Amino acid sequence: MAKPVKVAINGAAGRMGRELVIACLRNEALALAAAFEAPGSEAIGRDAGRLAGADDAGVAVDSAADRGDRDFDVLVDFTRPAPCVEALGDCVAAGAAIVIGTTGFDDTQLERIDAAAERIAVVMAPNFSAGVNLSLKLLEMAAKALGDSFDIEVLEAHHRHKVDAPSGTALRMGEVLAEATGRELSDCAVYARQGHTGERERGTIGFQTLRGGDIVGEHTVLFAGDGERLEITHKASSRQTFAGGAMRAAGWAASRPPGRYDMNDVLGIAERAD
Repeated sequence: MAKPVKVAINGAAGRMGRELVIACLRNEALALAAAFEAPGSEAIGRDAGRLAGADDAGVAVDSAADRGDRDFDVLVDFTRPAPCVEALGDCVAAGAAIVIGTTGFDDTQLERIDAAAERIAVVMAPNFSAGVNLSLKLLEMAAKALGDSFDIEVLEAHHRHKVDAPSGTALRMGEVLAEATGRELSDCAVYARQGHTGERERGTIGFQTLRGGDIVGEHTVLFAGDGERLEITHKASSRQTFAGGAMRAAGWAASRPPGRYDMNDVLGIAERAD
């Protein structure tokens, strides 16, 4: 029987970090090897499993400053851009893979991720739900079939604590829609409407963002035509949807050669050039 993949979790005390700990403990192919938090965090020294509301994991939360001293095969990060990029450097130094669910990177940070992917396996996706990634395929098919004869709106809703808007998933949906209709999202996206906007311009992709309460994540793409409407919707009711997918990606990434991958690669539905 193969040895379990040794997984480290960055930001283990956060809302998503705790879900990742639980998902790792539930996956028999994985072993929780390390858990990290920012230096000075009150979580440091506490058992990661107990902190997440599960049984003792036998792994105490460490300071991120000690990350280079820990042994792991793959690190999972759902934190924020700056600490994620710091963790990326430690993964490169250790030759460990990384799974990135963090969003909101700037161009310089994305360049660092691309550079790291030349040395280690990097699985990066705005959403690790199998359902969302299958939805992206459906959106591509719909956009190609309907073309510019239908207006397209992307609506997304998340909890009040989310700090970026639109969500990374919504932006990825927009990119898929734009690419399927032969455009760049930067050339056709409309992120806000207020006042006297005039008639809607053909070929644009609109975004609407809602923030409130404890909404885990909801995304709807509306194709509005004359006399008919098509909606493709995904709703997540538990963060375990994303955490479980991320752990599936972690197990997959541990044995992969250097490269930049996404969830379609993990699911085996990616379209790669020969």
